[in-house]
Amino acid sequence: MKIVVLDGFTLNPGDLDWDGLEALGECEIHDRSAPEQVVPRAREAEVVLTNKTVVTAEAMEQLPKLRYLGVLATGYNVVDVDAARARRIPVCNVPTYGTRSVAQMTFALLLELTQHVGHHAATVREGRWVRSPDFCYWDQPLVELDGLTFGAVGFGRIGQATAALASAFGMKVLVHSRSRPESLPEDIHWVSLEELLRQSDVVSLHCPLTPETRELINRERLGWMKPGAFLLNTSRGPLIEEAALAQALEEGRLAGTGLDVLSVEPPPEFNPLLKAPHCLVTPHIAWATRAARRRLMDVAVENVKAFLGGRPRHVVNPW
Repeated sequence: MKIVVLDGFTLNPGDLDWDGLEALGECEIHDRSAPEQVVPRAREAEVVLTNKTVVTAEAMEQLPKLRYLGVLATGYNVVDVDAARARRIPVCNVPTYGTRSVAQMTFALLLELTQHVGHHAATVREGRWVRSPDFCYWDQPLVELDGLTFGAVGFGRIGQATAALASAFGMKVLVHSRSRPESLPEDIHWVSLEELLRQSDVVSLHCPLTPETRELINRERLGWMKPGAFLLNTSRGPLIEEAALAQALEEGRLAGTGLDVLSVEPPPEFNPLLKAPHCLVTPHIAWATRAARRRLMDVAVENVKAFLGGRPRHVVNPW
């Protein structure tokens, strides 16, 4: 059996191994694949794995041996799942590998926005503390989280893990999700989206990208947020209307925003958020701790094993 990995570099830039996958068949692993390389590289493959390389219906028509498509991520919009279903090709993702890492990154962004650790450490390296007439200094507002209200939009595994961290910091926690949970921890309260945005000092996005959630945080809803609030997004970039957010930051209506995702990745130079004030942008790394990538690799291999054993799991396009 031939296995082709179309874009393995971000999962394994060299600090992991492909041994588990290589034990299952002949493996051909590419760091990256351009759109025009998908068919030539996968033409003889029965199993194809992709992270962000798009596999279209047109490509599948030219892959006569293809029996299985694995996505090296939770989101699977890079694959035409309907076309795969029509060809009875299971598409399997990895749904839960990064929960703790993404929750951790959410608070890394929030703590940088509220404590400005990186900024103040940089000023010390520049010699400012050595020259200071006082034993300490700060030139950005320092914000205590205890007692503030944290609003989580989306309450799946990552939303729940992030809400638990907020509670541990002494924050009041509000959540909004597509459907109201049957039960919630005693200190967490479900509210409407409008109420969450109006009451929260920190709004954190943890929902999937769907037609209903695209630009969920738009110009109108940014206007609902409390003056001086923080906005965090470690989920999907298109959840936010980026030009409207940049304007809100320019006008000082928000204290700051922390984004690990943007609507287009890598972003074009003209994305207004790249130069907006009080805007931290990191290059989609919340998922990328070594521990999370190791789990992702292990689950992806187990998915292939399950398929070969006749019992595929984590199938996103059942028929």
